[in-house]
Amino acid sequence: MDSILLDIFGLVAGTVTSIGFIPQIARGYKTKKLDDVSYYMPTILAVGMTLWFIYGVFSNAIAIMAANAFGVGCCLTLIIMKKMYSL
Repeated sequence: MDSILLDIFGLVAGTVTSIGFIPQIARGYKTKKLDDVSYYMPTILAVGMTLWFIYGVFSNAIAIMAANAFGVGCCLTLIIMKKMYSL
């Protein structure tokens, strides 16, 4: 498969999976409640995605880096929102 086509495929896959965070973040922002979100889930995901990001850096795989950087950002957003709204 062509390298550019493979990169596009990876970016689309990363975009689709990363979009999964958006409804939870939007709902949390709207309701100001994240009681049903555990601290463990986004924390564990952020650690795993950080490791994937590092793998992407060493593999020079832009799709892996982009998707996981976005995912880590979403996980951190959920953690921060949960902390802020539970005060």
